[in-house]
Amino acid sequence: MILTTTHNVEGHRITAYHGVVVGEAILGANVVRDLFAGVTDILGGRSGAYEKSLAEARDTAMRELEQRAQVAGGNCVVGVDLDYEVVGNSMLMVSASGTSVTLETL
Repeated sequence: MILTTTHNVEGHRITAYHGVVVGEAILGANVVRDLFAGVTDILGGRSGAYEKSLAEARDTAMRELEQRAQVAGGNCVVGVDLDYEVVGNSMLMVSASGTSVTLETL
């Protein structure tokens, strides 16, 4: 399945729109990860633990988006948008949204 931030796909024609689809993943706090991230912040550098967690959450949100697009009847998602939001004090939500469409090759 094609997932794209654009509103069309070169070489293809959109033949049907199936509506907006969304995938979410919520990332909870982890005391050990937070401790090591704090040390990284003090010493400088990148926090590999947080980056890995964010990548996993983003991948989960994108997989959900793809699954929901298929259920809606699409074979592509156009206009994909990724959002990151803090939920409460210690959780991060990654949300992926777009429009499920059916593509036909020209």
